[in-house]
Amino acid sequence: MSRRSILAAGALFAAVATAPAAWASSTYTGALTEAEVLAAQKAWGEALVAIAKEHEAGGHAKAKALASTVLDKAYGYNLGPVLFKPTLTSSPQTFRTTKDGALAYFVGGDSAYPNDKGFALQGWRSVEIKNAAVQIHGDTASTVGNVIMTDKAGKVTVVDKSWTFKKTDDGAIRIVAHHSSLPYSVAK
Repeated sequence: MSRRSILAAGALFAAVATAPAAWASSTYTGALTEAEVLAAQKAWGEALVAIAKEHEAGGHAKAKALASTVLDKAYGYNLGPVLFKPTLTSSPQTFRTTKDGALAYFVGGDSAYPNDKGFALQGWRSVEIKNAAVQIHGDTASTVGNVIMTDKAGKVTVVDKSWTFKKTDDGAIRIVAHHSSLPYSVAK
């Protein structure tokens, strides 16, 4: 490499190394805040309860329509596959990377997912989210913690939940990864 090439490469490296800060401040200001993440989690819980109540008041078709709208607004299926591993699924349909798979999980009634009974239809009345941690990196955030759901009979279900949220260019907050499982317990 000639001396001139080395100097040019060094100048290019220096320009690129300082550019990201300038680009971030002048072209995109989509950084997520913790308040936005907490609001998105709260909205998810409220939507779960709303789908359960819609099912009780108006039947499966209305619950399915509401769940479809929730998936469109809350999840990033419009951005590509969502890394969704619901709580109560089994192989070969453990992971739900498409909206149809997620909709089947939440409301059932899809012959392509015969084991789904409708997680959102279980009479939920309240949802509380207790994060163990929230990590924010620009326009993405990840959370891990518990989701505590109470049904209309007062039965409480606790799940371990990890979410990744992305703030899109239009300011929408979308779930792009969602992993849920029952807490591990040691047999005694």
